[in-house]
Amino acid sequence: MTHFRDAYLEAIDEQCVPISECYLSHKDNNPVMLLDVTERRIYAYSYDEFRKGLNERGQASLAEQYRQALREDKFLIFVRDRENKKLLAYSLEKPVVEWRYEFEQVASLPRRTTELPSDAPIFDRARRPYRIRRPGGGRKLTEVKDPAIVPTLERLLQDQNEVGGDPMTEQKWVRSSLRRLSEQLAAEGHPASDGTVGRLLQKMGFSLKANQRKQGRSGCPERDEQFRYIAAQKQRFIAAGLPVISIDTKKKELIGPFRNPGKTWCRQAEEVNEHDFPGVTKCQAVPFGIYDLAKNAGHVYVGVSNNTPDFAVCSIARWWQDEGVRSYPGAQELLVLADSGGSNGWRARAWKFSLQEKVCDDLGLAVTVAHYPTGCSKWNPVEHRLFSYISKNWEGKPLRTLEIMLACIRGTSTATGLKVTASLDEGDYPKGRKVASVDLERLSLEAHEVCPKWNYTLRPRARQHGAQ
Repeated sequence: MTHFRDAYLEAIDEQCVPISECYLSHKDNNPVMLLDVTERRIYAYSYDEFRKGLNERGQASLAEQYRQALREDKFLIFVRDRENKKLLAYSLEKPVVEWRYEFEQVASLPRRTTELPSDAPIFDRARRPYRIRRPGGGRKLTEVKDPAIVPTLERLLQDQNEVGGDPMTEQKWVRSSLRRLSEQLAAEGHPASDGTVGRLLQKMGFSLKANQRKQGRSGCPERDEQFRYIAAQKQRFIAAGLPVISIDTKKKELIGPFRNPGKTWCRQAEEVNEHDFPGVTKCQAVPFGIYDLAKNAGHVYVGVSNNTPDFAVCSIARWWQDEGVRSYPGAQELLVLADSGGSNGWRARAWKFSLQEKVCDDLGLAVTVAHYPTGCSKWNPVEHRLFSYISKNWEGKPLRTLEIMLACIRGTSTATGLKVTASLDEGDYPKGRKVASVDLERLSLEAHEVCPKWNYTLRPRARQHGAQ
C-alpha cells in the first residue's frame, strides 16, 4: 500500500460522518460517492450520472466495481486528488443511521498551494458535472489544432455531391461512409480518424438515423370514428352469440425448392434454388385466411388460381358450410372485418355482388361488412392473430409441395389456444369479371349511417317465382 493510498484512507476515515450524511440524503438508493481532497468537497452522484463522465474503459471498470460493492452490501467511494492526479476507488460498509454533523476544515487533508477562504464549505450538496481533468486539460481537439479541417469537410460534402436531402423537409444525409470521408480529408492534407469525422458531422447537424415510417392519414377524422364503430359492432355481435370473422389474403407463395426466410433447427440446411423465378415454380399458392374472433380459430383456404373477389367469397361460403353452421347453430347474421383494398375491398363491385349471390341468397345469411380504413390493414385481427403465427411456423422450411404447405398451416398453434385448419381449393377463378351498374342496383344493400362507404349490410333477396 502506497503512501498516498494511506493518506486517502485516513481522509475517508476522518470524513466518515459527512460522507454517510451525503450518502443517506441522496435521492438514489445506491449513489456513487466522490471525495475531492483538493477541493475539500464531498459529492454524491447517481450511477448513470457518474458514468457519463468516464471513457469506455472507465465505464467498464466502474460497472465491475459497482456490482461487486452491491454484492457485498457496500457502497462505492472515489477519492480524487487533482494535484497528484489520483483517482482511487474504495468500498465501504453502508451507513444505517443518519448522522448530524458539524466539523471544521481538517488540516491533515492534502491541500492545494493556494489556500481557499476560511469560510469555503467543506461539504457541498450540489452535484456538479463530473470531471477528472480540469477544464481545458488534455490534448487539443483536431479542429483546434487544424482550423481548416471543418471548411475542407464542408467543401468535400458540397463539391462531390455527398449531401442528399428531402425536398419536402430540411432533413439531410451523407452518402459516403466515415472511413471514405476520412480518406478524402487525408488526401487534402487534413488527417482525421473516423471518429473525428463523425464528431465533426454531428456538430454540422448530421447523425445516424434509421428510416422512419410516416403515419398515414393521421388527420382524417373518419379514421378514429371507423375504429370506434368497428369495436362497437364486434361487441354487439359477440354479445349476441353471432359470428365475427376477420378475413384477408396472405401473400402468394411459390411452391417448389425456393428459399423461405427464417431459420429452423435441423442437422443439415436444405438446398434451394439460387433464384426465385416464378417461371420455374410448380404453382403459386394463394392462402385466404378466415379468423374467428370468438372461437380463436383460423381457417385457411389455399387456392391455386387467382386472388379474386369470387375466390374470397367462395372461401367464406365454404367456411360457413364447414365450420360456421356447426359453431353458430341458428345464426342468421355474420359480421365480416376486411381491409379497404384488394379482392375484398370496399370499391370492388364483384366483391359485393358475389357476397349477395353466394352467401346472402344461397346460404340465407345477412352479412354486415366493416372495412378498416386505408393503410390500417395491420389492425385487422387476421394479420397478427393468424398469419403471423403461420409465417413463424414455416420459416426456414421450403414449401416444396402444396401438401407441405397445408401441413405447416395445420400445425400452427399457440399457447392461448389457437387452432388452424387448412383446405385446398383447386377451382379456377379468372380475373377481370365485370359487374354492370344495373346488377349493382339490384343488390339488397343497406349502407350504414356511420362511414357508409366502409360499413354496409347485404341481406338475402326474396327468391323470384320459379327460381331454382
